[in-house]
Amino acid sequence: MANPESSSRASRWSLKGATALVTGGTRGIGHAVVEELAEFGASVYTCSRNEEELNSCLKEWKDKGFLVSGSVCDASDSTQREKLIENVASAFNGKLNILVNNVGTNKRKPTIEYTAEEYSKLMATNLESSYHLSQLAYSLLKASGNGSIVFISSVAGLTSVGSGSIYAVTKAAMNQLTRSLACEWAKDNIRSNCVAPWYTETSLTEPLLANKDFVNELMSRTPIKRIAEAHEVSSLVTFLCLPAASYITGQVVSVDGGFTVYGFQPSMRIT
Repeated sequence: MANPESSSRASRWSLKGATALVTGGTRGIGHAVVEELAEFGASVYTCSRNEEELNSCLKEWKDKGFLVSGSVCDASDSTQREKLIENVASAFNGKLNILVNNVGTNKRKPTIEYTAEEYSKLMATNLESSYHLSQLAYSLLKASGNGSIVFISSVAGLTSVGSGSIYAVTKAAMNQLTRSLACEWAKDNIRSNCVAPWYTETSLTEPLLANKDFVNELMSRTPIKRIAEAHEVSSLVTFLCLPAASYITGQVVSVDGGFTVYGFQPSMRIT
C-alpha cells in the first residue's frame, strides 16, 4: 500500500495539474521560471514581444516535453494585455493557478535627464503591466480556487542601488502592491508574494556585467561574492507557487547573496 504521508508530501511539492502565466518568458529570469514551473508539472502560458524568439523557445520546450504555449504580446500595451488574458482563459478553460508578473525594463540615467516619454514607458512596462494583468487575471485566479501571484521586483525597490530613480519607484510600488493584494484577495484564496533579485545574469544586465570594475564593486558589497544565475531566482518563484508554500503571502523576499543585509563592514577589528 502507498504511504499516505509520502503521498501527501509529494503532492505538496508538485504543480501537476496547475496552470500558470509567466510574462516575458523567453529570456533571463522569465525563461528560467517557465522551465522550472513546467518541470514541476505545471502547464505554462507565456508571452514575448518577439515572435521569432517566442517560437524558438516554444519549440525548445516542446522538445523537452514541457507543456508550454504562448503568444506575442507587448505587456506595456493595455489592449495587448487584454488579448493575452483572453488567450490564457481560452487555453486553461477559464482557470489560472499562477501568475508571474516578470516583464520589466530599465533606462539608467540621472533623474533630471529623464523625459516624460521615458517615465511613461518605464511605468507602463514595469508597474502598470503587472497591476493591470493582476486585475485582468483576478477572476481566473479566483475560479481556480487556489491562486498565487508572484511579482518579480528588485532590491532597487528596497534600497538605493544607483540604477535609476524611476526603475526604483516602479519596484517599490510593486512591493507594496504585493502586500495590498495579499490582504485584499486572501478571502478569494489568492496569495500574493514578491521576489526581489540583486544583479542576475540576464540580457538586461549583460552590458553592465561586462564591465569588470563595476562587477568588482558589486562583489565588494555582496557577501556571497558572485552574480546570481537566473535559476537561483526561479527556484524561489516556483517554491512560492507550490502547495508547500500555502501559508506564505504578502512577503517581499530578496534573492541577493546577502547584499541588502551587508551594511557597514569595518576593515579593522572592533573590541
